Amino acid sequence: MVIERIESPADVKSLTRAELDVLAREIRDMLVVTCSRNGGHLAPNLGVVELTIALHRVLDLPPDKIVWDVSHQSYVHKILTGRRDRFHTLRQGGGVSGFSMRTESPYDVFGAGHASTSVASALGMAVARDLDGRDETIVAVLGDGALTGGLAYEAINNAGQLGSNFIVILNDNEMSIAPNVGAIASHLSVLRSSRFANAAREKAKDVLHHLPFGGMARKALAAAEMGAMHFVSPAEKTTVIFEELGFRYMGPVDGHNVDALIEAIETAKGIEAPVLLHVRTVKGKGYEPAEKDSRTFHGVSGAFDIENGKLMVKPDARPTFSDAFADAMNVVAAKDSRVIGITAAMPDGTKLAKFGKKFPERFFDVGIAEAHAVCFAAGAASAGLKPVCAIYSTFLQRAYDQVIHDVCVQELPVVFCMDRAGLVGDDGPTHMGLYDIAYLRALPGMTIMAPRCEEELLPMLEHALSLGMPAAIRYPRGSTAGRHQDPVAPIEQGKAETLRKGKGVAVLALGNTVDVALDAYDLLATLRGQESGAMPTIVNARFVRPLDEALLGELARTHDLIVTLEEHSLPGGFGSAVVEWASDHGVATRIERIGIPSVLVQHDAVARQRAKFGLSAEQLAERISAALPQDAPRTAAPANS
Repeated sequence: MVIERIESPADVKSLTRAELDVLAREIRDMLVVTCSRNGGHLAPNLGVVELTIALHRVLDLPPDKIVWDVSHQSYVHKILTGRRDRFHTLRQGGGVSGFSMRTESPYDVFGAGHASTSVASALGMAVARDLDGRDETIVAVLGDGALTGGLAYEAINNAGQLGSNFIVILNDNEMSIAPNVGAIASHLSVLRSSRFANAAREKAKDVLHHLPFGGMARKALAAAEMGAMHFVSPAEKTTVIFEELGFRYMGPVDGHNVDALIEAIETAKGIEAPVLLHVRTVKGKGYEPAEKDSRTFHGVSGAFDIENGKLMVKPDARPTFSDAFADAMNVVAAKDSRVIGITAAMPDGTKLAKFGKKFPERFFDVGIAEAHAVCFAAGAASAGLKPVCAIYSTFLQRAYDQVIHDVCVQELPVVFCMDRAGLVGDDGPTHMGLYDIAYLRALPGMTIMAPRCEEELLPMLEHALSLGMPAAIRYPRGSTAGRHQDPVAPIEQGKAETLRKGKGVAVLALGNTVDVALDAYDLLATLRGQESGAMPTIVNARFVRPLDEALLGELARTHDLIVTLEEHSLPGGFGSAVVEWASDHGVATRIERIGIPSVLVQHDAVARQRAKFGLSAEQLAERISAALPQDAPRTAAPANS
């Protein structure tokens, strides 16, 4: 097999032209087989096979550099840069990351997990190269979906001004995860159909180059080319928008034609200016199920059957928190016509697409533009609407100034529903939702809630919408186990819920960690026996802000130890809020915090991630058992209050 001879990009250069096509087929087979077992971003990688091969054929890596935007489409790059033999460990604990990581390989020159960062980072590298007097080629590869993010335009604007030569490859497959939205998508559709315009431009260039111009006239040539294009085809003037920003535009080029790609990249290397190379690809190319349904195969969370592409879903799979959110949105929207739903290119991941189907006129997908989503929501709220922003915890970080400046300072009633809050498993450190409490709880007027189960999400959303102030609801990826069927009590502002009454130790659990606390309680009941002595108090905190200060005071008076439990960073988290309350009120009761220390959590199974940080029922039960009185009569009983 050709692929078995590839240990580095240098090996790609030594292949015959026919072997490049064989390599492409073998890479696609490896991608499909690995993702069918491990999950992963299959469709984006199938779409960039030829492009990646061409880049490795032309460039001299690692002196030359490739920056992958988002980097979820870097699997082929990993296979060609010495990680082929380990590729079967993709997204597994200790294995190959699903994203670029500088710590994983010298060929991963810049880490990423969020969109629209590649042009800015590549420009920074180009400036560093220029200042050091080097001449390596620097390439940024970004998808057309990333062009819905403002950071990309800020970088393009700056790059045109600076004039440093580097290449931006626009991988245009008409998709981010869902189909792209907005004016740029319409603009690119013009570029895709502009064969006549590009032919006209090339003809004009050929004429201009053969005129007897001297060196003094060469500076005017680029402007003449643009003018010629406008003259030959005025209707296609939008094709030069990138040139008007200071880039030399090339394309569109067939992204699955290796020869055309190699020629285009070679040509782009020789241009002493920023170049935008427009490449057209098919997301999911070469695997029929992924080509037909690139939204599903954009990021496959679990295994699937290679023969038919059918996802292998467990028969007992419960509805997720995202499913519960989708249903809750439809309920609240049916009751109040002022409720609108906003997402930033994640209608499927957040499940807000379900709301969009029922209330299309009140559904807004703004593209990969979280800052705009929040400011847009603030504007809508100022005009009397009730916006709900459904954004992953890790992505809301990108809009922090808007949360403060546009929402909180103006006390506007925007509700943030933060999906993927907590540990997210195999996506790695860029996607962990471990910081939202820390970056939100300092903000004046912000209410922060976390449901313990899927059924608690609807009443929390209803409560948030009733406040008339900013509010956030954080909930995890996936679902609870469904073992604990305690009825959901009504939501009261800042009030926690005592689920089990005990003595000695009180466990204040937040969100999905309530399940851990209740599992630990059941373990203790089994291990200690029915008459073994005291049992802990278990509290569903519900609110991070405001805290239930009355309950905290009572627990501090009646218990020797308070344990806080959260799937969040310990610095600045829920436990920190409780400790701050105790310090402010002179409370001397011992408080222990269980959560995620200040470390970058690497990709692994969620269960193993939780166990690493003491967030399993067994670990909590052991910790509580050591602190509980051993000879007191048992007084605990299930209760709701």
